Amino acid sequence: MTRKHLWRLLAVALVVTLLVGIAAGCGGPTTTWKRVKKSGVIRVGIEGTYPPFNFVNDQKQYDGFDVDIAKEVAKRLGVKVEFVGAEWKGIIAGLLADKFDIIIAQMSITEERKKSVDFTDPYVLTGAVLITRKGDNRLTQLSDIKGHKVGVGTGTNFEALAKTVPGAIVKSYTAFNDYLQDLINGRLDAIINDSLLAGDAIKKGSLPIQVSSGLLEQDRIGMAIKKGNEDFLQKVNEVLAAMKKDGTYDAIYLKWFGMKPPAW
Repeated sequence: MTRKHLWRLLAVALVVTLLVGIAAGCGGPTTTWKRVKKSGVIRVGIEGTYPPFNFVNDQKQYDGFDVDIAKEVAKRLGVKVEFVGAEWKGIIAGLLADKFDIIIAQMSITEERKKSVDFTDPYVLTGAVLITRKGDNRLTQLSDIKGHKVGVGTGTNFEALAKTVPGAIVKSYTAFNDYLQDLINGRLDAIINDSLLAGDAIKKGSLPIQVSSGLLEQDRIGMAIKKGNEDFLQKVNEVLAAMKKDGTYDAIYLKWFGMKPPAW
């Protein structure tokens, strides 16, 4: 081997060493938890049109049960919270595109969604109910919606539930207030939504509506996190468990729903 060839080999080896060092310094892909700790901010994906869970208040700020829960989670993680609004139909896509770090927006834990995201332990236990105009007692169970116009949120568990009934005329909306108004105005025969939301809407708004069924199914609501972030998932679950244990969760629940949460 000539001296010229030896110098070439040494030069190549040096370049390779430098590249390996740079790659090692970068630490590979950044996990959500690493990014949150480094930035000091947790970005929360939220719909913002679903009172009392999440909505924009008179001060043009996000408010509601989900918002209070998110703020407490951030506080216990030692970071600030930033809310990022997203339409429900694209909220999982937003998480997968890293537009936010976690979804805290009343998302039901389903096997289908588990294919795309990981869920925390449940932070709400509730259930779907039929809501009709006051005095209309025709629809008392899910099968009764056959042949009737039923309003639901686009991409929600309620939409999927309504579509299991053959002959039901299912109309999907992007905002709860839109299909609530269509129900009140007689353009829908019923809507399907959360029992807690229905009770809150009736209590606060003195609306001419009623819950006309028992629970159609039980919903377990979780926070959604991008797959591959087990460390972040564990941290959030630890925070949730602590909130439930020390009474903070119960206090937030009582504030928004006027009752204690069901037993876990």
